Amino acid sequence: MQEARWSIVIPVKTLIRAKTRLAGAAGTHREDLAVAVAADTTSAALACPLVARVIVVTADPIPAARLAALGAVVVQDPDKGLNTALRAGFAHSVLLAPHDPVAALQADLPALRPAELAQVLAAAAQFDESFVPDATTVGTTLYATLPGVPFHPRFGGESRNRHLSGGAKELALDDIPTVRRDVDTVEDLRTAAALGLGPHTAAVAAKFLVD
Repeated sequence: MQEARWSIVIPVKTLIRAKTRLAGAAGTHREDLAVAVAADTTSAALACPLVARVIVVTADPIPAARLAALGAVVVQDPDKGLNTALRAGFAHSVLLAPHDPVAALQADLPALRPAELAQVLAAAAQFDESFVPDATTVGTTLYATLPGVPFHPRFGGESRNRHLSGGAKELALDDIPTVRRDVDTVEDLRTAAALGLGPHTAAVAAKFLVD
């Protein structure tokens, strides 16, 4: 049986709002870092063999242009919150490929490996609605639904519990650290660097991140 090909929806904040908790460490490189992290996340998703397309939802023209150049489809963010942005991306994915499963993926996974994402998507294909908790088991880095299943992302704050309460299956997989390692702080970035940053993030982080 042929494996499903997925639409991946990635929300990208406007640069004025992006990675503000890294401002102290990144300084003048904060905006470049935010774009680089989104670029590595998008590139890894596009390189995953189970991904048919990546849909980026953003209201900022700078990451929009950068990520479109990588091969992503860009959709305008209605700017009414993260989950609204994801629903806009989902609606566009259904227009493009109504019979493909859809996964929402956080944009701040700079160490993401295509093989680990493929492992997650293969597992997600077994459940109507599923998610991957972040490294702290508080938040969520990926939320997935199969075709015809209502799309109800519950990102933000303690989203793991909300996804569980909503009936989504938690994908407790071994050996997917790069799918779970989102980056909000300089400590997160160091942990991601130990896993292996993507080239865009590595180039920017080298300007300010020291051992």
